[in-house]
Order: sequence, then structure tokens, then C-alpha cells
Amino acid sequence: MQGFIDFIRERGVVGLAIGFVLGGAVSKMVSALVTDIINPLVALLVGKFDSLSRYAFSVGQVKILWGDFLSSAIDFLIIALVVYYGFKILGLDKLEKKQ
Repeated sequence: MQGFIDFIRERGVVGLAIGFVLGGAVSKMVSALVTDIINPLVALLVGKFDSLSRYAFSVGQVKILWGDFLSSAIDFLIIALVVYYGFKILGLDKLEKKQ
């Protein structure tokens, strides 16, 4: 059991778990921002007042859901920016690894 406890302490497993929990919370907040605020604004720019994720075009029998893809891409970009700038603001890019 002591080996397991040492592993958790030395390898930063607790920090990793906290990162996953906080990452999930940030992801939910960003998804809500994109779904409730950004998507309606983009839909206004496109000229329709419907949900952006419903926009699609058809090629024969196939339906291309470009609005849903655009919504997911915006979601990804915002999460990536939050992580990048959070990393920079906290100064984690300047920390050296423990030996």
C-alpha cells in the first residue's frame, strides 16, 4: 500500500484528477457560452433566427450538418484559448520538471 501512496504523491495523480474535474467544468461553461450566446449571434449573421446546429445542406440523400460542425469548432477554439491563456497567466509554462 505504501508503494501505491508514493506513486500517487510522486506522479501528481491528485493534480491530474483535479485537472480533469476543472476541465469538465470549463468545458460545460464554454459549451453553454457557445450554445446560448455565440451560436445565436452567428445565426443572426447568417440571416436566420434558428439554432446554428440545425443548419445543413443536402447532397442527394446525404445531409451535411455544417452548422453543428461550426458550433463544435467554435467550442473547441474557445476551450483551447482558455487552456492556453490560463496556462500562460498562471506561469505554468516557466515551471521546471521535478527530478
